Amino acid sequence: MPSNQTELLDEVASYYSDKLAEYGDTPRGVDWNGEESQFVRFEQLCKIIAPDASGFSLNDLGCGYGALFDFLSKRYPACSYLGVDVSAQMTQAAEARHPSPGRARFITAAAPDVIGDYGVASGIFNVRLKRTDAEWFDYLQSTLDVLDRTSRMGFAFNCLTSYSDENKKRDYLYYADPCRIFDLCKRRYSRQVALLHDYGLYEFSILVRKVQ
Repeated sequence: MPSNQTELLDEVASYYSDKLAEYGDTPRGVDWNGEESQFVRFEQLCKIIAPDASGFSLNDLGCGYGALFDFLSKRYPACSYLGVDVSAQMTQAAEARHPSPGRARFITAAAPDVIGDYGVASGIFNVRLKRTDAEWFDYLQSTLDVLDRTSRMGFAFNCLTSYSDENKKRDYLYYADPCRIFDLCKRRYSRQVALLHDYGLYEFSILVRKVQ
């Protein structure tokens, strides 16, 4: 990984570790407003999972305290889950929240250490802090390469949208152009790409299905 991206990830890890210290293992601890919007995000991202799937494996990049595993466990009790986060404090909180060994495993890293059926990334492209748009887009694309490389059947992720109301935008957040990201995924990863931008939040989700 380039040194500038290592520094970028260190900045991100520090930001989220501070949020966790302030708010604990709650949606605000991973910089979300609340449980309702977090649930909506998970619903959109999990549309990447085949309707008849059961015993699949999933890598959660930027797992935070493991909230997605809670969501998955209720719907797919046979799934195998790997949570990955650059913040050691986050993975420690996730392990404490899910102490029973078995279907969930957590590691502190920038990438999964195994290939899964699916890959998911929720919220990891939002907080750019003082990085430029160009620096952040390079990070976004290299991270999508990781998701592509470590998923067999497909991956999903979300971004804040450039269509957000101007008066609600914050200069330390990254607002992606959904059309640009869709085009990137269509050209770079798969012919089967879906853009979801109709679920009531100031963001969009992309589903990239691998052609089998």
